[in-house]
Amino acid sequence: MKILGIIAKWLFILCLPILLLTASISWTANSLWLYKTGFEKYGVSQTTGLSESELEKAARGLISYFNSDDEYISLTVMKDGKPFELFNEREVIHLKDVKGLIRLDYRLLWGTLIYVLAYAGVSLFRRKKRYWRQLAWSVVWGSSIALGLTLALGIGALFNFEQLFLQFHFISFANEFWLLDPTRDYLIRLFPEGSFYDMALFFGSVNIGLAVVLGGVAGGYLIKIRRRAKA
Repeated sequence: MKILGIIAKWLFILCLPILLLTASISWTANSLWLYKTGFEKYGVSQTTGLSESELEKAARGLISYFNSDDEYISLTVMKDGKPFELFNEREVIHLKDVKGLIRLDYRLLWGTLIYVLAYAGVSLFRRKKRYWRQLAWSVVWGSSIALGLTLALGIGALFNFEQLFLQFHFISFANEFWLLDPTRDYLIRLFPEGSFYDMALFFGSVNIGLAVVLGGVAGGYLIKIRRRAKA
């Protein structure tokens, strides 16, 4: 039983940073505000010829597609008073691959969330301080790992985001449909490299914020019970 307890604790510690990372990715991928901010910052209306309302329609369409059961996206927008399909075949296939990654993120998010809540619930239900203390230490460790991973990625992005972004695509996609042409493909015009850098900053900020809050609450509890023991 003791060995099972140790395995359960370390599984919790490893699941917590995965939970925080996947939650941050999910938040980023579904943030309409982030999409709209990027459109405005990089002058996407000028580079695409689409109005702000049509760009918002495109952003909502992408978010809806990522959360739907549709295999392929079909998104019609208005340009110069005429309707047209925003994405060509190459972009549609790439977006299907992107959706696969987002769905994988969702599965990891829900899987780790269920385990983390179950472990925390059992620890709190036992109503013994040693279990609560062990849970708090596990949260501190898991949050620290999440914080360390995010800072490491942040340093890499700070020094060479372009190379890091390129390697991500080589690792994540088994084809070359992600190699888009800004002269004819709207997807890359909607989301230039700078917008992905901003998304990475948003993701990192959310993840660091979650890790600091969870780790801070758990650390505060440990400090509190230590002071009580000394009193």
